[in-house]
Parts: sequence; C-alpha cells; structure tokens
Amino acid sequence: MRILKNFPIKGKHTKSIITDLYFNKNNKQKPLVIFCHGYKGYKDWGAFDLMSSNFLKAGLALVKFNFSHNGCTLDQPIDFPDLDAFGNNNYTKELDDLESIIDWICTTVEFKNEIDTNNITLIGHSRGGAIAIIKAVENKKIKKLVTWAAVSDLDRTMFHESTELDKWKEDGVLYVLNGRTKQKMPHYLQFYYNFIKNKKRLCVENAVKKMSIPHLIIHGDNDLSVPFLHAQNLHKWNTLSKLIVVPESNHVFGASQPWTKTKLPEDFKFVVEKTIAFINSP
Repeated sequence: MRILKNFPIKGKHTKSIITDLYFNKNNKQKPLVIFCHGYKGYKDWGAFDLMSSNFLKAGLALVKFNFSHNGCTLDQPIDFPDLDAFGNNNYTKELDDLESIIDWICTTVEFKNEIDTNNITLIGHSRGGAIAIIKAVENKKIKKLVTWAAVSDLDRTMFHESTELDKWKEDGVLYVLNGRTKQKMPHYLQFYYNFIKNKKRLCVENAVKKMSIPHLIIHGDNDLSVPFLHAQNLHKWNTLSKLIVVPESNHVFGASQPWTKTKLPEDFKFVVEKTIAFINSP
C-alpha cells in the first residue's frame, strides 16, 4: 500500500495544486480515479480520506487534490487561510488545474507500472461535478465519469439577481459566508467576467449532450444545497447516462467535517460501492 500525501504539483497558475495519491504497489497497472472537490471544498474534507482508502481496497488507484485557488494551503489545509487566492479562483482555473493533474499522472514515469493511464475515471462532487463533466468531454484520456450531487449549471447562484450583480460591479467583490468557519469568503469581479468570457465552454448542458463515455449520476433526493432537479437535468440531457437516487440523503451523503468515525456513513458507503461497481463494469 502506498499513500502519498500533500505534495505540490505545478500547474498553469501561480499556486501549486496540493495532491494525494493512493495505490497498492504490486507492479500491476490499476484503473485510476481522479476526484474533484466542490465549492468551498477541499481534498481532506470530512470522510474523503476514508473514501479514498475504500477505493484503494477495491484495487483502484486514486488521486484527490485541492484546486490551486481553493483558499487552502499546505500548512493550513482545511480552514481557508488564503482568502485572496479564493477570491481569484474561477472555473477556467479549475479546468486548467484538472488538466495539469491528468498530464502529471500520465507523464510520471515512476507510476507507469502501477497506474493504467488508459483507464481514467473522473469523479466530481457538487461544483466539482460540473468541472469534471466539462473536462470529460474535452480530454479524450477520460474513459468514464461519475458525478456526485453535481450542479447542472455553473451560473445558478451568482448571475441572476441584477441588483446583486450591480453591487458586485460597484464594489468589485462579493462576499459569501462560510457557515463552518464563519469567514466572509470573497469573489472578486474577475470571477464574473471570466464566466461571461467563457460562457459557451462552461455550459454544462452543452457538455452533457456531447458526452460519449459512460456517465453515472448519483444524487440524494433530500439535497438542500443542490436540489435533485440538477441530477434529473443531467440525466435528461444524456439518456444513456445512469441515474442512482440515494433516498432521503443530503448533499454530502451523511458525512460531515470533521469525520472521526472509522467507517463511512451508510449513504456515503452506498455511493462509493455503486461508484466502484460502475468503474469495474465492462
């Protein structure tokens, strides 16, 4: 068993991409899973380490990482000490980060006998699901896609209220409260302009309709953060996708931060089991 924690990958932007890699060292190539966290998320949230170990036990290799501008640092990996980086994050930076991770794992000679880079599955949670969808269409190295509680549009919260947009333009920054840390987390106006400039590329519906690889959609029907309608949209736009409903489950499938138990919550365990079965299916 080999677990590499918290090593920096150089990306296309000023911040490093802090990364974890899990695999069993046995000189056999294993399917690779790359996991993308969501908005105000990070690779070490809640039960994500435990989740990763479950993939490892199933004979898969897994990479999870922090998007370079998610606000976490190597010294403080969970409490968003770098709010300036968070404020300068945007969707295209996240797509670039994911591309850098794929390039890194596919070109690192050290892993060539352990990881099958011709068998890559992307998993994305929440906003990370939308990023994974777009990248799965853009990068032909991706063979399967799994989205957990994913958003079906990336402009769902920030661009519809004209009064809020006017104030954002006037102030140059929009603050969002982090309920756990109580921080006021900034979104600088560049986020808006980046979205407008790349709106066609960032249209999740268009990406899903172009999808040519197997896509598993998993969503709780009691998700108050990203309503179940988003899963229904994704499934409707690609009828070849598979939709699994987790009854009465919330946005994080029963997990929380911190997660101190030695087992996954039942809903999250169900999600991981269904995901592994999908990855291992023909």
